[in-house]
Amino acid sequence: MTLIERLRRHAAERDAAHSRRSRHVQSQRSGMLAECDGKSLINFSSNDYLGFAQHPDVIAAFQQAAARDGVGSAGSALVTGHFAVHRELELQAAALFGYEAALFTGSGYLANIGILQAVLDDKSVCVQDKFNHACLLDGARFSGADLKRYPHADMVQADARCAEAKTDTLFLVSDGVFSMDGDAADLEALHAIAERHRATLMIDDAHGVGVLGETGLGSLQAAGLRAADVPILVVPAGKALGGQGALILAQGDIIQHLLETARPYLFSTAPSPAMAAALSTALRLLETQPQHHARLQENIRHFRIRAEAAGLPMLDSQTAIQPLMAGDNERALQWSAQLRDAGFWVSAIRPPTVPQGKSRLRITLTALHTTQQIDALIKALAEITGDHDGHG
Repeated sequence: MTLIERLRRHAAERDAAHSRRSRHVQSQRSGMLAECDGKSLINFSSNDYLGFAQHPDVIAAFQQAAARDGVGSAGSALVTGHFAVHRELELQAAALFGYEAALFTGSGYLANIGILQAVLDDKSVCVQDKFNHACLLDGARFSGADLKRYPHADMVQADARCAEAKTDTLFLVSDGVFSMDGDAADLEALHAIAERHRATLMIDDAHGVGVLGETGLGSLQAAGLRAADVPILVVPAGKALGGQGALILAQGDIIQHLLETARPYLFSTAPSPAMAAALSTALRLLETQPQHHARLQENIRHFRIRAEAAGLPMLDSQTAIQPLMAGDNERALQWSAQLRDAGFWVSAIRPPTVPQGKSRLRITLTALHTTQQIDALIKALAEITGDHDGHG
């Protein structure tokens, strides 16, 4: 069988399972209104939780830095790609989140793979939640460490996996907010487990920063933890910060080790200096303009109240990620298509991203959504899920 024949067979299998993927072309956006595949839609699939991807100050910072420093960095960070604006962003992020140092990398995926490959080896044990993002699981696998997974959010089993580990290098790794269920990890319990077993606790707070905490600083702030309690914090920049890349926050010795040994950092062109300038502005907005975080929290509360009143089959999430359970792939795709016809962009999430039988609509809320847009979505959701209940 040739490569093309094999690929076509796999495509046919995905077709039969309603698990094919395709891209939608977004040609224009204004707030949460998107021109997508020639149709005007209200976007409820965006991770731009605070609206910073479109904030005029963030855009201006990007444009000004691009005019000054050029579009690309034109080299890896250890060759010619590290600009003053990169250094300033790292210093700013470290100070804001209370860490000694930071490292700016090209993406959250590269950050997590780079960290785990650089600090683990085949004599290490890495304990992770089964619902962790793929990059955390992949990073442990690529490192050669013994990856031990515990059932989602099961702190008893997390403790047991750590207790079983016979190694001097034990890592306990979790998302701060789980990207498909929207629930928050029990960071206080994870910290206690890490302390008990002398494990290094590492948290990826992609969906927590900008969303959780009194001022939006994320999962650590929400749990009342400090930098000393979580030795490695990863803040991907493609969600609430509105940009690209990721910030790794840790003690200076850890950051220096990653700078010298993390292969995705060593062998990748450094992120654009313009992106560093944009993210620096986004961090400043997060720190000095609390209205964006407050508005997001208002929208989350409003959606939850209206969804409960409508009897929608939602998971219990208090974050910007609000999953509506469909069950099978075909139903999730059907609901997404019906919403599209009604003027809403809500993505259907199917295996392998989520477990078999757990397909869903992944609704995301932002500070840019209006109350009227949320109410209109609830009405549409009630109609499509009611149709399903009524016609079996």
